[in-house]
Amino acid sequence: MAQRFGGKYSPDGTTDAPASQDRSAYQGAQVNPVGARANILFVPAIPMVFLALNDGAVNLALALVAAGILTLAAWLLRGGLVAEAAYVSRKVARRPAIPRKLFSSVLTGIGIAMAAYRNEPGLVAPILFGVAASGLHLAAFGIDHLQDKGMEGIDTFQQDRVARVVDEAETHLAAMTDAMKRAEDRQMALKLEKFQATARDLIRTVEEDPRDLTAARKYLGVYLMGARDATIKFADIYSRTRDTQARADYSDLLDDLSDNFAARTRKLLVDDRSDLNIEIDVLRDRLQREGVRTPTNDI
Repeated sequence: MAQRFGGKYSPDGTTDAPASQDRSAYQGAQVNPVGARANILFVPAIPMVFLALNDGAVNLALALVAAGILTLAAWLLRGGLVAEAAYVSRKVARRPAIPRKLFSSVLTGIGIAMAAYRNEPGLVAPILFGVAASGLHLAAFGIDHLQDKGMEGIDTFQQDRVARVVDEAETHLAAMTDAMKRAEDRQMALKLEKFQATARDLIRTVEEDPRDLTAARKYLGVYLMGARDATIKFADIYSRTRDTQARADYSDLLDDLSDNFAARTRKLLVDDRSDLNIEIDVLRDRLQREGVRTPTNDI
């Protein structure tokens, strides 16, 4: 659902609000990776079925199968675009287990070939149409990322543990967003989005270095679960009573959570730098014992 961002001259705006408050509404905003060009691929299956209603049982069956294949291809494409956006946004990511965009291109070609066979029985024309459709699909959307990114030297077992914790954390964040819709308070929704952006910074930090999971697990599990429960309760109370005290208490809670999550993220980054300095010092000591002189300036 579209959301209007207000400012100084909006009906609920304030005349003394600084410009930075309006810009903060866009922090953490993300473009939908799917878009209209992918959604429109669901459309061709609909007229294909209706046009085949009077063409006999065989042609109708072919049209239904082709429509089903094209719909499946469009659905796989949506999933592939979402997975691609997540892959690009992260510094550390695994290749997709299922290359959805590639499968979507193949299924699109098969669906178009079956649709062409209805009008031109044979092999040459349907194959040409199918190959052309697959090629155009690949040219428009590309193929999936088929290689891991930033996984060198990372324990895959630890990465799997991180993935499970991250999935749970994202589930809590999504539940908070859904609950806040009931409150119908734009300012609280924006403050919640700001906290969620801070929480996702911590999530990305843990993803990039799974060794940080132990120090951040309580934040991504217990604290986010508590924030989710508090958001649900606030939304239920505020949607019925418009209690200003409940709103103020929830606002203070979000501020405290944002500060604590940001502090934990900074602490993890400092610890990572300290670990790097220790490794550098150990390596220099070993090189000096080997009789190799190295610069003494820290990196």
